[in-house]
Amino acid sequence: MPAAGLRRYCWHSGATVNGHRKPSYDQLEATLLACPRCKRAVPVRKRLLLILPEGDKYEYLCPQCGSVCGTKLEHAPLKPLM
Repeated sequence: MPAAGLRRYCWHSGATVNGHRKPSYDQLEATLLACPRCKRAVPVRKRLLLILPEGDKYEYLCPQCGSVCGTKLEHAPLKPLM
């Protein structure tokens, strides 16, 4: 049980598919990350780095100094079999 005054938050919806919970979000997008060079949180720019068979790899850049603040791999959508 959570301590007094604290609440637990659920990051999924109540909808179920085949007995499994379906997430209420598809992808998360970073807008503010800590820059290792500037030593503070900055709004980041997303840049396509690589196109891979498993998906596209992006990096998040600091707009002030250009340092890489993080990366993300967006998986390619599944294609239906014909």
